[in-house]
Amino acid sequence: MTEAYIYDAVRTPFGRFGGALAGTRPDDLAALVLGEQVRRAPGLDPAAIDEVVLGNANGAGEENRNVARMATLLAGLPVELPGTTVNRLCGSSLDAAIIASRQINAGEADLMLVGGVESMSRAPWVLPKTEKPYPAGDLTLASTTLGWRLVNRRMEPEWTVSLGEATEQLAERHGITRDRMDEFAFRSHQLTQQAWDEGFYGDLTVQVPGTELTRDESVRASSTVEKLGGLRTVFRPAEEGGTVTAGNASPLNDGASAALLGSGRAAELTGLQPLARIAGRGAAANEPQFFGFAPVEAANLALRRAGITWDDVAAVELNEAFAAQSLACVDAWGIDPGIVNRHGGAIAIGHPLGASGTRILGTLAKSLQASGQRWGVAAICIGVGQGLAVVLENQNA
Repeated sequence: MTEAYIYDAVRTPFGRFGGALAGTRPDDLAALVLGEQVRRAPGLDPAAIDEVVLGNANGAGEENRNVARMATLLAGLPVELPGTTVNRLCGSSLDAAIIASRQINAGEADLMLVGGVESMSRAPWVLPKTEKPYPAGDLTLASTTLGWRLVNRRMEPEWTVSLGEATEQLAERHGITRDRMDEFAFRSHQLTQQAWDEGFYGDLTVQVPGTELTRDESVRASSTVEKLGGLRTVFRPAEEGGTVTAGNASPLNDGASAALLGSGRAAELTGLQPLARIAGRGAAANEPQFFGFAPVEAANLALRRAGITWDDVAAVELNEAFAAQSLACVDAWGIDPGIVNRHGGAIAIGHPLGASGTRILGTLAKSLQASGQRWGVAAICIGVGQGLAVVLENQNA
């Protein structure tokens, strides 16, 4: 089997819903990071890239016609370069990296350009077609920004609760308190701000032309545990046990991410040295309403396939969809919380669905390089009850 490596990664700063990136089409965001990723490889002839694989969760708006292909063309890459778009909701771009790594393992590719994109600001409203012609009553537009829409009536009702209510149920099941959630959210903002101030994200990001956004827009450096504790709950009244607020959940965001994956031969093709080996992969599923817990088994499976245990892991990038589900996963793994999201997480950075997987993978690779530690895990929860995980081995440890 041919080994697969991550050579580089780049992303846009993530904009908040209706914010600095709301005026930029998702296909343009994707084209930007694809072009930038190619530009950052000094020896790369774009004709040497075997394929582009991008993740996107919505697919209902301006990214609807296979955004991987659209972005490849918009980036000015060769028209002969094929592209495919993957939809595994929040895990889409991590899935793109997994798919690309398998192609490399199988000897079908030496160099793959992967990533993901989401503009939650520009996600359209959709009008479903009627079951009968000429309806006399009103029709309702459905927002495609986030969560269930146009639900099949045969779905079990407990499966289709909102993401927030599902997280309330998960917190209840695992005994995650509001205080722990708010403390976790505060830590996310503090570590993200610190990482930006220290320059950690400087060479991992590229500014979107026509915007002034140079940092993730949802970071609240002035946030405190007390301020977070004062926010009202959103999905259940506090007096009825509600714990999830806008402050201890990831916001709605816009952004794109990309990475270069390749075989050992890709070093000659790109002029870059591999950062980390993709040593293990895992996918898992459970009841849809407990989607936030699915990364637990996904990561455990990826570790087994890598031939290591949690005792070997020095760094974890876990996408923070909600503080409650992140804490439930960390508790289940039995790991030191201090190794998780050392440079902040999605509660502060943001979670543009299709872009987050490659974001955490690139962050993990750089984190291992900066620390000199050997093993890391990137994991993400996925709506409708799925989880994905990838184990990286630092090639310079």
